[in-house]
Amino acid sequence: MSASTQPAIDGWFASDESGAPYLIGSKCHQCGTYVFPPRANNCPNPGCDGDELAQVPLSRRGTLWSYTENRYAPPPPYPAPDPFEPFAIAAVQLAEEGLIVLGKVVDGVLAADLKVGMEMELTTMTLFVDDEGVERVVYAWRPAA
Repeated sequence: MSASTQPAIDGWFASDESGAPYLIGSKCHQCGTYVFPPRANNCPNPGCDGDELAQVPLSRRGTLWSYTENRYAPPPPYPAPDPFEPFAIAAVQLAEEGLIVLGKVVDGVLAADLKVGMEMELTTMTLFVDDEGVERVVYAWRPAA
């Protein structure tokens, strides 16, 4: 990412050497449970008392598990555009980890375009441009090519 393009939330995703985005998750050393967003300790598995998690790259592809369309502007501090445009939200089950990750669906893809079971891939999209002119980006889902 350039200096004029920065993540809206640091530490949730990055790009590999080819520029392709990937999510950053955590994995429990003790039981192998994955979690997103990443964290350093407290395994989320109730059957595990592991307290140390490692940051790991997560799959870029998965299957659409569920979806909805957000028809109302989220409350502040979410930077909703004016006028507000509805957008789709996808719950994608990651191919390798089995973890389900929620995220916006790219602009131009509505809930009517989605179908449970379809292949999805990770990308990024602009959430807003801040007061200093920096484009703030988030991870997003799109139907796989």
